[in-house]
Parts: sequence; C-alpha cells; structure tokens
Amino acid sequence: MNPRTPEFLTREHDPADPSPWLALYLDRSTPLPDAVKEAWLADSSCKSRQYLLPFLRPLARAFIILIQVIKTFLPRRWSHSKLLHRVLAWGLEHFVSPEANWLILRHFHLGAQVLSFIARNAPVPVSTTPLEPMRISDLRDEMFVKHDLNLFNFVIRLNSALREAGVEMHAPETVDFSMIRDPGLSLADMPQRKRNFLDLQSAIELFTPLYQLMLTDNDFWRAANSLQLDETVGIYTAQILEAPQHLILVNNKHPLVPLSTLRAGYRLVLHGLSTEMLHSLLMQFKSESMAASKTPTQTQPATPPETTEPPPPPSV
Repeated sequence: MNPRTPEFLTREHDPADPSPWLALYLDRSTPLPDAVKEAWLADSSCKSRQYLLPFLRPLARAFIILIQVIKTFLPRRWSHSKLLHRVLAWGLEHFVSPEANWLILRHFHLGAQVLSFIARNAPVPVSTTPLEPMRISDLRDEMFVKHDLNLFNFVIRLNSALREAGVEMHAPETVDFSMIRDPGLSLADMPQRKRNFLDLQSAIELFTPLYQLMLTDNDFWRAANSLQLDETVGIYTAQILEAPQHLILVNNKHPLVPLSTLRAGYRLVLHGLSTEMLHSLLMQFKSESMAASKTPTQTQPATPPETTEPPPPPSV
C-alpha cells in the first residue's frame, strides 16, 4: 500500500545494530494493521522529524505564548476560520508527506465511525454528524473545527439522553459493528511531490500556533480540551464491549484536568494514534463476531429410537 517502502523494511537486520523502527513494526502487542503501522513508522522515522522537529517544537510553543499575549489586545470574537482552513489545506497539499496526509484524512473517517458505533449501541437514541473527507481539498470546509464541535455535541447529546431516560451505558444484547470498516482511502492518491517531506508531528507543531491565531480563544481552548475526551470515548466503547482491559491503549490524560495548550501538538498526535488503536480493536471485535456467527452450531446427537418391549404373555 505504501508507494515509498521505508528504509527499515529494506535494510537487512543487523543484530549488532538493530532498527528500533523494525522492532516496533514487527511487534504485535498493539492492534494496528500493518499498512497503518508502516505509514506511521515511516513518517516517524523520516529525516524531518529527526532533524527539524527538535527546532520547530520550542519555536512553536514560544509562538503560542506570544500569540496569547497578542490576542489580549484583539477583539474577543476575532476569527478567520475559513481562511485558516484554506491555509491548512494548502500546506497539507504542498508540503506534508503522503503518509501524514493519509493518516490525517483517515482520522476523520475513523472518528466518525467510532461515534456512530457508540450511538448505534447506546441504550438511548442519539444522532451523529459524520465527517468523511475523501480529498485534502475537502478539509477547506472548516473540517477541523467541525470535528471538535461534533465530539462535544455528541457527548452532550448522549449524556443528556441517558440522564433523561435514567439509564447508564451498558452492553447491548447484540453489538452492532456494521459501521466499522476500512475508510477506503489510498495512500497512493496522496500528493507525492519532492516538497511533500514534512512529517506529521512537525506539521502539527507548525499548524498549532496558526490555529490559535486565526480562531477565537474559546475555539482554540475547546479544540485543545477535546483531546482529553479520548478516555471518555474509550470508556463508552469499553462499556459496550465489556472489555475494559483495552483502555490502556487510549491515553490522553484525565478529561477533568485541563492541560496547557503548549503541549497541544504532541497530544494531538496521541489523539490520532488513540483513534487508530480504538478503531483497530473494533475491527478485531467485528471480525470475531462475524466468525462466530458463521460457525455452525453443533447438532445434538440423534436420539436412539425407542425400543418397544414385547407385550407380556397373557395370564392363564
């Protein structure tokens, strides 16, 4: 699936100098599919992340502090969301690596499927608003802001309905996995120019100050705090599946403890990985459920025919 096979898959294994990326790729303790893991590790092991990110990260955090000071003198409602998304889409199209762009587009689809899964299996009816961009240009429709709004609105609608009905989240009699599927996005369709070199984490660190500058403080803080709902979504899923042991793979700090926006870029990467992990687990559960439904039920052994005893001899 990956048009550019990463170096750690082509280099011969040297026991005296083992590749940490190869070890992570071969490891099966996490449920990521090979194609996703290959793209993730190819992006993580690229030169821009190794040499550029250490310089970009402190600069980006310094700009976050500076912009926070500047915005104290701007009108409270000052916002240019449409322009922001045009700039983000342009930057992704022209400078971000194919693997990073593929993972970003996948994230919208996987997040929509996970929320739909929870809504379909919740004990109360709740609506969702799926976002499923197929091309980078689709992100211009304020997709990033809508993604954050969807998450908070879903949590509010779900829990309002639960409170009104006086019920708690619990496992249904039959879990519906029909909405969980591969998004159908192709890595080969992502921009492949020479200038598409920027890795996912470097791109996020660069875009975060821009995100802060061109949105209201309320929108930016809401976006940063939405990352802490990863555990919330994970708990809902665990309650439906009755599988709390998998929550260890969904970790982005406690939802009731808001964190500084300085680490928003790093936590956004964790958010993306948590979503991939959760979706992979649901795909596994779906496969197991389908396999179980196809397994023929064991037939009971045939009951031997009843033997008829001969009638007793007539009494004399």
